[in-house]
Amino acid sequence: MNYRHAYHAGNIGDVLKHIVLTRLIVYFQRKDKPFRVLDTHAGIGQYDLKSTETLKTGEWQQGIGKVLAADAPASVAPLIAPWLDAIRHLNPSGDLTVYPGSPSLTRQMLRKTDRLSLTELHPADFKTLSAHFEGDYQVKTIHLDGWMAMGSFLPPKEKRGFVLVDPAYEETDEFDRMTQAVSKAYRKWASGTYALWYPMKDAKAINRMHEAFELSGIRDVLAIELNVGKSGPDTRMLGSGMTLINPPFTLADEMRTVLPWLCDILHQGPGTSWQVNQLIAE
Repeated sequence: MNYRHAYHAGNIGDVLKHIVLTRLIVYFQRKDKPFRVLDTHAGIGQYDLKSTETLKTGEWQQGIGKVLAADAPASVAPLIAPWLDAIRHLNPSGDLTVYPGSPSLTRQMLRKTDRLSLTELHPADFKTLSAHFEGDYQVKTIHLDGWMAMGSFLPPKEKRGFVLVDPAYEETDEFDRMTQAVSKAYRKWASGTYALWYPMKDAKAINRMHEAFELSGIRDVLAIELNVGKSGPDTRMLGSGMTLINPPFTLADEMRTVLPWLCDILHQGPGTSWQVNQLIAE
């Protein structure tokens, strides 16, 4: 599949990814010490929902559109508030016309001492990304392959933080490349947190990645999945997952609170499900 961000901004995959992202930032800010976020496949930063790309798919209407139209229960509302607050900040009129990608979401939440490193390989996307953050001393944009970035910029000088990995899945070997890059990065920075997003379309590739992590000696691996229907290699994406290495100890219970509600409001047919599984112990 082609998962270039501009075509899928605000969709069901972004809902899962960005709730997890904002929960990670909230957790790291529980301590006064600064931290760094490395976003390896940053895209352009934020997205115009009236653009040719987003109008072509309209996927945001089945994702963030449904979330904003629903009333979150008291148990869920505080957990998704940082994400929704960032979206509303970009849409002060109340009409949803701009959706923040992970770079924009992260930047809005950073304290003055925290830092964000963004790598993007696509030439046009990088040009847009770098222009968006030009002059921002807390953000560094680098025109570089995301897999190389983990070898070049880890561990960060802050020694705290996390890596968000969200490739376009345009190449058939993307899971294998991600597995190799993350395993290598873990050997350099075993205390870092790694958050890996992927579409739920190739169960064999996902299982192969998890098995490789266990064989490599990586510890403390959590898998989170959200399916709004039954998807497979020959269907459109109806589910996505995130594998986290060294996740916050609070995250599993937070997602067990949020995911049942998301399943209820985002469902698109049979096969709706969610899972939060500790795959490898600490």
